Amino acid sequence: MSDPVTVTDIRRARERFDPDIVRETPVERSRSLSEMSGADVRLKMEHLQRTGSFKTRGASTKIAEIADGGDTERVVAASAGNHAQGVALAASNAGIPATVVMPEDAPQAKVDATRGYGAEVVLRGREFQEAVAHARDLASEPGSVFVHAYDDPAIVAGQGTLGLELAEQVPDLDTVIVPIGGGGLIAGIATALAAVAPEVRVVGVQAEEAATVPESLDKGEPVDREHTRTIADGIATGGVADLTYELIERHVDEVVTVSDDEIAHAVLTLLQRAKQLVEGAGAASVAGLLSGRIDVTDETVVPLLCGGNIDMSMLDTVLEHAMTDRDQLLRLRVRIEDEPGELSTLSTVLADRGANVRHVRHDRAVEDLRVGEAYLVFEVAAAGREHAGQLLDAIRDRGYEVTRVN
Repeated sequence: MSDPVTVTDIRRARERFDPDIVRETPVERSRSLSEMSGADVRLKMEHLQRTGSFKTRGASTKIAEIADGGDTERVVAASAGNHAQGVALAASNAGIPATVVMPEDAPQAKVDATRGYGAEVVLRGREFQEAVAHARDLASEPGSVFVHAYDDPAIVAGQGTLGLELAEQVPDLDTVIVPIGGGGLIAGIATALAAVAPEVRVVGVQAEEAATVPESLDKGEPVDREHTRTIADGIATGGVADLTYELIERHVDEVVTVSDDEIAHAVLTLLQRAKQLVEGAGAASVAGLLSGRIDVTDETVVPLLCGGNIDMSMLDTVLEHAMTDRDQLLRLRVRIEDEPGELSTLSTVLADRGANVRHVRHDRAVEDLRVGEAYLVFEVAAAGREHAGQLLDAIRDRGYEVTRVN
């Protein structure tokens, strides 16, 4: 049986790219991630695309196909944010009005960017599939065409151009690690590599709370999830299409899942060690690499950093969570006699040991306190696990009862 998308389709998509819209993104070696994983790790910097994600590739391919028809008055899409920006930019460049439906909780940065590229944005529903349903309703109007985020051969062909680039940029490539949402990216890449570099292993990564592909592969057909909740909003599609499932089943070697904790850790690791700021979906590949669930020892491995459109409030949440997990952000509850000087004494103990107090509060109305007692709750920035232990020991050495509460 022939593939619904072929390497010929992918090559044609690449030939039609406007370099002002889609660029060939660089690959850079990461010494830090190489040391952590025991592999030769090269990062594919797809978050450096003009719209901050790979989605521009597929959107440009589909919009070019629509423009060739010549009778479309409007394109309509549904997206958590990255496909939205790709469609908005490509449609604006082609002179076609675009309407994009996004979930009501879509990151504001992605909403603003989509509008900035010239699209009308409609917020509808809490789940991606609700946004898709409303977009299809809008696209049923005369002169409108629906541009699906992944269930379209032209979209898959456009995303597959990444596979051709990787084969050229990393000729000694052993394994590529690809985040999976609706499956368009990994389906396209796997199809391209099956044709031009069949020895390369293709591994997919999904967030645990949105992991429909392992269930689908087990059942032998696409399985949907009604509810998906993950910090990797860009891959929280709730399912794959028949098209992408078929290509995944045929050409993808392995699929693993990662937790939101692991994704948050990957975001922070990339920021600290690789100096790259990516969103949760873009860091999922590195989360998979560092999880230990993929054997990459002594291999040349490319995790795709496929999106960089992280909302600042989400970045704050992710960093706080990751810093807490690394014992770099502590909340300490100290039982004190509620009298003058106690706050000063404890602040001095922490300062003398190099800790930075970010916040502090008094708790007096707590059931287990005696009259005349209080709790001081400190939020403290520490250097890591060893330093955190030293801070706790120093407070106890001064005779205080202290409990870590995070």
